[in-house]
Amino acid sequence: MATKISVRQTFVYVFAALYLVTFLLSIFERQSLWLLLAIVPLHLVYLSNVRQGKHSILRNYPLLGYLRYFFESIRPELRQYFFESDLDGKPFSRRQRSIVYQRAKNVRQTVPFGMQANSQDVGFEWIAHTMFPVHVKEENLRVTVGSSSCRQPYSASIYNISAMSYGSLSKTAVKALSAGAKLGGFAHNTGEGGVSPFHIEGGGDLIWQIGTGYFGCRDKDGNFSERLFQEEVAHPNIKMVEIKLSQGAKPGHGGILPAAKNTPEIAAIRKVEPYTTVASPPAHAAFKDQFTMLLFVQKLRVLSDGKPIGIKICIGNKQEFEQLCREMMHNQIYPDFITIDGAEGGTGAAPLEFTDSLGMPLYDALAFVQTMLVKYGLRDEIKLMAAGKIITGVDILKAISLGADMCYSARGMMFALGCIQALQCDSGRCPVGIATQDKNLYQGLDVADKRVRVANFHGNTIKSTVEVMEACGFNSLKDVTPDKIFRRVEQGNTLSFKDIYFPKSPAASQLAKKYVLN
Repeated sequence: MATKISVRQTFVYVFAALYLVTFLLSIFERQSLWLLLAIVPLHLVYLSNVRQGKHSILRNYPLLGYLRYFFESIRPELRQYFFESDLDGKPFSRRQRSIVYQRAKNVRQTVPFGMQANSQDVGFEWIAHTMFPVHVKEENLRVTVGSSSCRQPYSASIYNISAMSYGSLSKTAVKALSAGAKLGGFAHNTGEGGVSPFHIEGGGDLIWQIGTGYFGCRDKDGNFSERLFQEEVAHPNIKMVEIKLSQGAKPGHGGILPAAKNTPEIAAIRKVEPYTTVASPPAHAAFKDQFTMLLFVQKLRVLSDGKPIGIKICIGNKQEFEQLCREMMHNQIYPDFITIDGAEGGTGAAPLEFTDSLGMPLYDALAFVQTMLVKYGLRDEIKLMAAGKIITGVDILKAISLGADMCYSARGMMFALGCIQALQCDSGRCPVGIATQDKNLYQGLDVADKRVRVANFHGNTIKSTVEVMEACGFNSLKDVTPDKIFRRVEQGNTLSFKDIYFPKSPAASQLAKKYVLN
């Protein structure tokens, strides 16, 4: 019986043969010794791998094993460029990314030959249009944010840039976003990393987000500083303040700013000591429950001289939010706005369990918060902002139908900057210079060009929102109701968003629970 030769034995024979051939050639022609420059390094790699115990593949296949790691490293690119269909791709499909690119570049925004989605699939959604289209007079679609306690209300676009900190994004990306917001007349959330010079340099309206680290307004012990807050919030570019309780991508999870990334520049912005590790804990130190949180809201309103103060939350425990509504009703203290971040929201880096398994999806959360605010008579005082994969005009209208007054987009705005969904956000090697601090990469992002693309994307998305409203007979945003939007919940059966998310009868409630798709 023939004996099967292993891959390792094959390499031994190949190297032995190569050395023998090189030796024989060198007898007649000394130039052949240069072959050793190729053979010896390969042999050393081979010997190193067969002796190590960390990687089984490289131990069994000392040279060929590298092919596995190479193809694994380019797997996302192979999928995206060669195998991914227009409706595939996660978290955003090629069709979604393409419409952002087209609107950002202000080029053709149409699609040929009809829909690609299967309208008979469970989960397919559509909006009921009218036989008699209308003309929407207010084409800018703006909402005034500010409760009865607010002295400096802000007129906000219904579509704004969601929270992304300098540090997560490059300085050129931040400048381009802020400059695009100024050009297009909408707002830019700073993220919890503080107000950087690049936010200010761009000139756009800012929503200053304050997280558990109190970056930009913290004392040396990491506690909230009234003095530093008051100094920072007085800047005319800061139009609103958002207290971040949780985010959809990792609700209830804190963060760490490693010492190596805490450069003097970052430290000056965040009011921390440079080259030290700084933690953002899961919970706030300035308050501990619903009542003390409302007192903190009121404190910031006074310190900011009456600017709108809001909170950002990913809904988890429903009872906790209902208790917050009771406290607001009882104490007559309200945030001017509440940002609802859906569990489908994204971030540069988050633990798998938090990304995939924690938090309420956006539509469910919006409907719940809307119901609670109406139930406790708070809806007129508080505006709702929605965040979570909102890319198109239809996405905006779906959120508005469930209670939102305005929407945020982070990844949509990143696509407008040129993001290719390389999924390298947590590596520091973003190929288009957005989510990186590598100068060799971020200097490739042209602020003058990208700011125009950000403004174009916003403007064209608002335009498409108006066009859909006109086709559906919505004269204003108040006319956008959940009974006009439908979802196929099973073959041969559809329900409106009103039936799914706002069921009136117990029987309807049970039906909605059966068919709601997260």
